[in-house]
Amino acid sequence: MVRVPLTDDERERGERLGQALRTARAGRSMVDVAAEAGISVETLRKIETGRIPTPAFFTVTAIADAVGLPLDELRAAVEPAAAPSLSQAS
Repeated sequence: MVRVPLTDDERERGERLGQALRTARAGRSMVDVAAEAGISVETLRKIETGRIPTPAFFTVTAIADAVGLPLDELRAAVEPAAAPSLSQAS
């Protein structure tokens, strides 16, 4: 199976996701957050640096829970300001 290359927008969104999670982690260590989220430190590092720009939903929710970041706030931090919300799109 061939994976379609990511667009520039997808890569940028991945970088914003990583920045938001890194900011929410604040002074906590990557080891502590990764253990609480049930993922490897390397996976957390790759997400925070944007090297995994499209992580699995359940991985993102586990990290957000571990750092106490509500998903609504995470979504607001990741999506560009001009993007319509799902409720506005329907």
